[in-house]
Amino acid sequence: MAVRDLAIDPSLPDNLDAERLVLGAIMSSDTAFLQVAGTLTPDDFSLEKHKRIFLRMGELHERGEKIDRVTLANELMKQGQLQSVDGLSYLVSLDDGLPQLHNLDSYVGIVKEKALLRRIIAVSQDTINRCYGCEEDPKQILGAVEDAFMKLGDVQSRNALSNPAQIVTEYDGGINAFLDASKRIKGISTGFLKLDEMTGGLREGELFILAARPAMGKTAFALNIAQHVATNQKSAKAVAVFSLEMSKESLLTRLVCATARVDQQRFRAGYLNAEERHALQEAMYKLVESPLFIDDTAGINLMDIHSKLRRLQAEHDLGLVVIDYLQLMQGRGRFENRVQEISALSRGLKLMSKELRAPFLVLSQLSRAPETRTGDHRPLLSDLRESGSIEQDADMVAFIFREEVYRPDKESLKGLAELILAKQRNGPTGRLKLAFLNRYTKFENLAADTGEDDAPFE
Repeated sequence: MAVRDLAIDPSLPDNLDAERLVLGAIMSSDTAFLQVAGTLTPDDFSLEKHKRIFLRMGELHERGEKIDRVTLANELMKQGQLQSVDGLSYLVSLDDGLPQLHNLDSYVGIVKEKALLRRIIAVSQDTINRCYGCEEDPKQILGAVEDAFMKLGDVQSRNALSNPAQIVTEYDGGINAFLDASKRIKGISTGFLKLDEMTGGLREGELFILAARPAMGKTAFALNIAQHVATNQKSAKAVAVFSLEMSKESLLTRLVCATARVDQQRFRAGYLNAEERHALQEAMYKLVESPLFIDDTAGINLMDIHSKLRRLQAEHDLGLVVIDYLQLMQGRGRFENRVQEISALSRGLKLMSKELRAPFLVLSQLSRAPETRTGDHRPLLSDLRESGSIEQDADMVAFIFREEVYRPDKESLKGLAELILAKQRNGPTGRLKLAFLNRYTKFENLAADTGEDDAPFE
């Protein structure tokens, strides 16, 4: 259908029979209202009279009164709406001779489906009208469309309540697999042993916020995880890295040097020996063959990320999404302040991770508060910059902290780092000690964690 045809077409998707059957079922047995109230709203009905009938049913239910044709007619009469719904005769026709409906959920689903189609058309129609009006910035229109469609998706993703029997029945492998810890779904390994022990790995649909002050190494840490996920010989998965600060060439340089354990300064200066050149070639071959994808579009927005990830997911097994970093993303639409914009972005990323069933590792800046505190400079959740709902939306929040940045004269602190797991919905919090190899911009496990005492910081 052409755009202009759509703009003037008066017909909209509906199923009046399904709507009448739902309303009639409630009048036949008012307990049916509880069955549909958590799913349907008055606006889900296409006819205005059906909306009014359902709304009055809800008011009767809230007062604890029985819902039938008499009480409903009386309620509509008090509101001056009985004639607008075609009177008592129409109410009688809804449940007259109607048998007990055992497939009421199917009719509810049909009503909900048609309502979603009408809302999609409404958003599209509004967009068309605004585009023809030529009175707004196209970016503002695009932002409004993005926000509207994401809200529609959020509404549709709400699932009904499930009892234990349904949960176990739908679980892959049934009750035996559900109770067998060895068969429970595990997250994706980060390559950092203590972090994997505390979190169980990065799990699909979870938003992991990694924050730090500048020069602490948050990009390096994220790239170390990305490289591990994409090149893991046992279970390599596709990784998408969206870099809003560094070019893709700079990121690849970091990845190659970190993988080969070659000093970046020597690499840039060209002072490499034969052993280092060989290590770089091996690292490059390893990365070239891996399903690692980098995007360095500046100021990228949610819609762009979503469309790129959907295409990537259609071709590869998407295992991890890295975004560096949140405060550089652009929110489309109008916001009263930057806090609201960041909150909308974090919420959008959380919804996207659930839809794509992939963990999102999102980097974030911290405020200057850690530097102004005396004594302990370790960051706190309250230090999240322009936090808004970042802490609320995140399933995990971790901070990178290196004391040597604040005390460069103390030799015993060099190369030591902490990962502070400040929030975890489904597990413990605490501090993890790591090694930071500054020459390679690389974090590694400590020797005590791996049992390799002869290897420095491993």
